[in-house]
Order: sequence, then C-alpha cells, then structure tokens
Amino acid sequence: MAPPRPPRSPPRRGASGFPVPRSPFPAPTLHVLYGPPRAGLPAPASFRRWVEAALRGARRRKPAELAIRIVGLAEGRALNRDYRGKDYATNVLSFPAELPPGMALPLIGDLAICAPVVAREAREQGKRERDHWAHLTVHGVLHLLGYDHIAEADAEAMETLEARILAGLGITDPYA
Repeated sequence: MAPPRPPRSPPRRGASGFPVPRSPFPAPTLHVLYGPPRAGLPAPASFRRWVEAALRGARRRKPAELAIRIVGLAEGRALNRDYRGKDYATNVLSFPAELPPGMALPLIGDLAICAPVVAREAREQGKRERDHWAHLTVHGVLHLLGYDHIAEADAEAMETLEARILAGLGITDPYA
C-alpha cells in the first residue's frame, strides 16, 4: 500500500480572492545586464514578462535560463562583427547555448539587444519604443529556442508566432 500523500499547499489567491491556477510553464531564470545607463530602458520586470510570453507561446514546458545584455552602439557593432562578420550594430543578436550531447541544462542562451538601434528603428517605423523592445525580446527568445527566418516558410511561421505572442501582450502585429 502506498504511503498517504502529504496535503497540498493551499492555492495562491489573486487580488480578487479567487485561486490562481498553477501554470504548466515554469518561470524562467532571467539575468538582465545593462551596458548603457538604465534611464529610459525597460525594467527587468518588463523583460521577464516578454520572455515568459515567448516561452509560453512556443509551448516551452521545461525550465529555461537566459541572459539579456543591453548594449550600446560600440558593443553591438563589435558583437555583430565578431560573431556574424557584419561591421555594424544590429537590433538583437541571439547566442543559443551549445550544450554537449546528453546534457540537459535549462540554459537556452543569451541575447544582446542594442538600445540605440531599438530607439532608432522604433522612430523610423513609427512604433512605440516599448513595443519594439517587446518584439525584439520575443524574436530573440524564439531564436534561442531554434526558430529561424532564413527560409520563407520558416520566416512565415516565426512571424505568425511572434504576432500571436505580441497580441497576447496587447501589441499590434509588427509585420502588418
């Protein structure tokens, strides 16, 4: 006969007093590092919200750990040059974790997001800067999970998923 189960802890309660359902998606471990001064940049809580939305949207049910580094133009340019052979700063770079075969760590990789490029693109595209930060964070996380946009069919699938995730955050489709 199996031993009796210990009692479950009472459910968490929301502001309304109703129980908050347990999520099948574990909260990620997120490290946000700021190269430039933080003034005017999204707070770590915003990045956490966007990362969680991307992981849920991609149906990631395993633990995930990642770092997001906010960089300036010089660091963004150096990273893009050193890792992609392109001598200019770009909006977001993703560095998926390369784990040895058989090693199942929650680490999915790192993102580098260039603050001045995000601001410039948002201005040029007539978008709210905060929405563009959210989009690039979601886009980068999907790259860390293996999504790509090199082939047309893959690009279409990735853009559709991004738009759905962003809609859940109250952000309009960046590709429309």
